[in-house]
Amino acid sequence: MCRMSTYDFHQEAASRLAGAYLYDTENTPTHMKVKDRIIIVTGAGSGMGRALTSQLLSKGATVVAIDRNAITLEETRALATTGTERLLTRVVDITDRQALVALRTELSAGASGVDGIINNAGIIQPFVPVSMLDDAVIERVMQVNFYGTLNMVRTFLPHLLTRPQAHIVNVSSMGGFLPVPGQTIYGASKAAVKLFTEGLHAELADTAVRVTLVLPGAVDTNITRNSGVEMPPPDPSAPPIPMISAEKAAGMIIDAMEADRYRVLVGQDARFMDFIYRLHPERAAKFIREKLRGLLKKP
Repeated sequence: MCRMSTYDFHQEAASRLAGAYLYDTENTPTHMKVKDRIIIVTGAGSGMGRALTSQLLSKGATVVAIDRNAITLEETRALATTGTERLLTRVVDITDRQALVALRTELSAGASGVDGIINNAGIIQPFVPVSMLDDAVIERVMQVNFYGTLNMVRTFLPHLLTRPQAHIVNVSSMGGFLPVPGQTIYGASKAAVKLFTEGLHAELADTAVRVTLVLPGAVDTNITRNSGVEMPPPDPSAPPIPMISAEKAAGMIIDAMEADRYRVLVGQDARFMDFIYRLHPERAAKFIREKLRGLLKKP
């Protein structure tokens, strides 16, 4: 299986600059297609990040897949069925700003240029009330979910502003607009991502950098295990929670990116609860509280 080196990465980018980017900027299409673009995907070692990496490669993108877990990142490479010659993997912790600056320096050392970032990485908290969380857990959730996204944007935005076209995709959550008992700090971190993304969209409206907000509902991933969280035993009398597959979610995210969508609600549950929350926020919150009552550990 072919590995992409940093040299190959820059050669690929130089080839693009000699071809795909030789166009009249006045006739540039508004929507950026991922083919022949260089896209960074965070949290690429599993779940939606892995699916995003695979599907971007299949669409002809060059992908810089980053994750803090070297083993799962290598699994992502091994599972990719096409385009691995356009895959560059790096072990990076998005909470480490200096590590991201070093990555930016590496990627911009030649004639290359990153065209987009998909801030997908995230973790959840233990299913307990805020009163039962210790400071370290709260800090970790906020650092990964909000500050990790903020670090990525602050690190790469100056470069993205120099591109003829560029795109930022930030993954928030249904929990970012709807309170979920036992995930209050997680929800707060994702609400911060939501407002940050919407503000960013407004600030960049007159630039070539487009911004898309992603609000997934329940997606079938291993985020619980990756977060080091133990799920409470399921209530046998309760119906199973419907989940959308990571692959389908990834496809919706890429489609939204290419269509320059302002936001995308991923999953029937996210669309339904968004509708209910707009009509009656308190009733929507009560509905979720009753549905998830069995997951919440009592203080």
